[in-house]
Amino acid sequence: MASSHSSSPVPRPSGGGRGGIYHKEREPSPPRCRPVRSLPDVCPKEPTGEGRGLCDGPSVVAEHDRWTVYSSKVNLPAALNDPRLAKRESDFFTKTWGLDFAETEVMPSFYLPNITREHFGPYLQETAQRERIHERCKTICPNKDDVDAVSSITTNHDKSRAELEQVPKIFMKPEFALEDPTTFNAVLPWSHFNSAGGKSSRDVASSKLLQEKLSHYLDVVEVSIARQISLRSEAFFHAMSSQHELQDRLQETQRAVAVLRGRTAAIDRVMCQGPLRALRTALTRNNCVKLHNKLKLMAAVHQTQPTVQLLLSTSEFVGALELIATTKEVLQQELQGIHSFRHLGSQLCELEKLIDKMMVEDFSMYARSDLNRSLKDEPQVLEKVHNPNAASLKERLASLVFGLLRQRKLDFLDIYSDEMIMAAKAIVAQCVAESVLHIEEIDTEVVTKLADQMRLMTFPQWFELLKSVFDSFLLFLQRIKATLNVIRNVVLEVLDSYQKNRLLEEASSEPAGQESSNVQQLLQGEAELAYLTHEGLFISDALSEAQQQQQQAAVQDQNSVTGSRIQQGRAEPDSGTRESASREQSFMSGENMMPSELELNRVLNNIQELLYTASDVSHDRCVKVLTARAKDGSLERLSSAEFVCLSQAVDGFIKDTEELCGRRSVSLRGALQSQANRFVHRFHEERKTKLSLLLDNERWKQAEVPAEFQDLVNSIADGRITLPERKTPGPDDRKPTEFLLVNGQKYAVVGTVLLLIRIFLEYCQCVTDIPSIATDMLTRLSDLLKHFNSRSCQLVLGAGALQVVGLKTITTKNLALASRCLQLVVLYIPVIRAHFETKLQPKQFSVLRHFDHITKDYNDHIAEISAKLVAIMDSLFEKVLSKYEVKAPMPSACFRNVCKQMAKMHEAINELLPEEQTLMLFLRINASFKMHLKRQLARLGVVNDGGPQHGLVVVDVAFYTENIQALKSLERLDLNMAEIWEQKR
Repeated sequence: MASSHSSSPVPRPSGGGRGGIYHKEREPSPPRCRPVRSLPDVCPKEPTGEGRGLCDGPSVVAEHDRWTVYSSKVNLPAALNDPRLAKRESDFFTKTWGLDFAETEVMPSFYLPNITREHFGPYLQETAQRERIHERCKTICPNKDDVDAVSSITTNHDKSRAELEQVPKIFMKPEFALEDPTTFNAVLPWSHFNSAGGKSSRDVASSKLLQEKLSHYLDVVEVSIARQISLRSEAFFHAMSSQHELQDRLQETQRAVAVLRGRTAAIDRVMCQGPLRALRTALTRNNCVKLHNKLKLMAAVHQTQPTVQLLLSTSEFVGALELIATTKEVLQQELQGIHSFRHLGSQLCELEKLIDKMMVEDFSMYARSDLNRSLKDEPQVLEKVHNPNAASLKERLASLVFGLLRQRKLDFLDIYSDEMIMAAKAIVAQCVAESVLHIEEIDTEVVTKLADQMRLMTFPQWFELLKSVFDSFLLFLQRIKATLNVIRNVVLEVLDSYQKNRLLEEASSEPAGQESSNVQQLLQGEAELAYLTHEGLFISDALSEAQQQQQQAAVQDQNSVTGSRIQQGRAEPDSGTRESASREQSFMSGENMMPSELELNRVLNNIQELLYTASDVSHDRCVKVLTARAKDGSLERLSSAEFVCLSQAVDGFIKDTEELCGRRSVSLRGALQSQANRFVHRFHEERKTKLSLLLDNERWKQAEVPAEFQDLVNSIADGRITLPERKTPGPDDRKPTEFLLVNGQKYAVVGTVLLLIRIFLEYCQCVTDIPSIATDMLTRLSDLLKHFNSRSCQLVLGAGALQVVGLKTITTKNLALASRCLQLVVLYIPVIRAHFETKLQPKQFSVLRHFDHITKDYNDHIAEISAKLVAIMDSLFEKVLSKYEVKAPMPSACFRNVCKQMAKMHEAINELLPEEQTLMLFLRINASFKMHLKRQLARLGVVNDGGPQHGLVVVDVAFYTENIQALKSLERLDLNMAEIWEQKR
């Protein structure tokens, strides 16, 4: 025991010995008598197993007579009471954490909810009813005797528990074992009795006390056991009596079971053995039939590999795959676990992989042979091959495609795409090689690259090569489209089979309910029969067995169908009808390997995209031919007619491919547009340079109009904005004329304007032939017209022709001729605008505003020329009339000089400008004359007073009026000379 449970002390001698309390020695010398030994406690707290002296621990017999560490007792409140603290009531935490620790309020946690009585409300409501019932039962059920018995039992239990607590805990441990030295020494400390000095009276007393304590512990345990037995004696005797009664009932049950077994054996012998024997015989017969069918099925499966080899020899991939799938299904369902077929499944899988490779290789070989065969043959799929036993190539292609679809090899179109690209490259090389063979100037051994060979050709030779490439690619695309149509038909056939299967499933869904009810009735009847005839089964077991029999019957039917399918697959196909029938059968079977409708629709989209890709590839290869030729700039140096031919050929090929493939490819069109832009730039620069040279050499004299230019103008008037064909000169040619007749009006022009008309007709002709360059050509034509206007202004109005051409002066005739030329160009600007408007898209109409700006610039130029003519006469009037004097003779020399200059002006412009313009010009000149005359008369002081000077002026004015009105086309000119006089105030 622990030291707290101390034993009763042993009486000590009353003599001079020491008492039970230990007194510390004052002197260091040892005591005279040997100290009394004491036995240790029977059950120390922590036995160590080491031998200790008699005075090392507390004694179970006597009190401690010597102070040790075990005698140290400290009061915890005394240890925690620090006298240095001001507040005695504070706990020990204030010593470490300060005086404010006890007074500090701890903030509640934000993560813990505040629990109140309302949180227990739902639980109290749920348990309130049961608590009331429990309390009611406690008050009603127990009687007084039970309560007394319970109280006595409780009292006895508490008493026995208190007594048992006196027993040391070491005896109650589950691992208590006296053979353990530590436990043994703790219970019987023999070290206290084996002293060297022998036994003393104290040792004898200790051993007796130890024996009494152990006897006391034994008595306590025995009394507790007896009390427990007495409490349970009634239940024990009741169990014994119940056991005897149970044995009597078991004997009665045994006798009843023996009688029942005898009767059951008699019934079995009389009524059941015969019918059961008949049922067993029928079951044996059914098993034999199943075994026979299984053997036939095994024989059919055994012939699968030879049959597959036979089908593969005739390229019947669909039939071979169908046979393999059927055989694998049979192996997994009907023939599962057959030892002889344990390797057949893996062999069929390897064979299926081999067929996949064969189909991919055959498809690649077919695509290569079909795309690379001579384009002179029919563009469609070939119908016959050299092997008469094989099916046509079309059927073979359909078989390959269906096999690939069945195996979900949906990437076969990528194979065809790769072969198509390689074939397209070969087409260009073949066309170039065939063209070079007919050209002796090109040595293929020296010039090996195709691009260099094409650049050495003349344009007609290269153009023929380009047309040959176009024709070859059209045949190439037709062949690809025919092949893709076969593939598309196979995919559509599969989709149609899916729709048929869906319709059949929907149609069979209604009678399926009736069939299920009939089957249920049949199963119920078979279950009753099985219950009556089968031994040792309950109704549920019999029902399940009858259902299993029904499933076995269905499996037998399936076996027969499977065997027929395998036998049918073994039959050697000999025509395309067999192939289509096999495909149809595979369609209707609904194999899991077949792709879904979504995947098939994706394949259809890929087929269309492949056709688009073929068109793009063809255009790309043609672009290579164009760029190879245009690398040295030879296409830019083409004439207009040659480039028009090239553009028409390319446009025709683009339209044909769009109709064939339904795709608008942009690569070839973009390459043509790029070349067209370069051609337009060169075309424009040549004509602009030519026009500049013509203007720099133009002497601004009226030129004769050849008949071809008159015809050109007439064709424009008739609405034909084209260049007429050049006619060979002959004896019947018309002579040139002085004027150009346009809509009945005469136009005196210079030679540059005639060529300008032809130049802008060339622009219009290019736009007609190549509509794609309309916008660019319009901009260039606008630039050309602006250049003509600005350059002619520099040469005539700016007098640039004096230095460029060497003219002595710019005469009024030069000015009038320039004005008339500008008027002719202005006349044709609306015609040009209307022509370009028909070639532009509506969104491009904004560029037509350039013609409005050009028309305004030309009209401004014409007005400046007219103003220049008036300014010339104005300066003449100012010079001449400044010397005018009113004196005889009349008419004066000044007026005669004015009339002479006016006659020269009229003579210079009368034949060049129309009558209306001449009339308007002289009206302005006359107004200038009247202004200068009026100013001179005012300076001279001549007034309208009827005097002599007035008369002389009237004579001169009459002379002037007569001479001016005598000029041609000026008879109707109203000079209104009365305005020269100052009005009287």
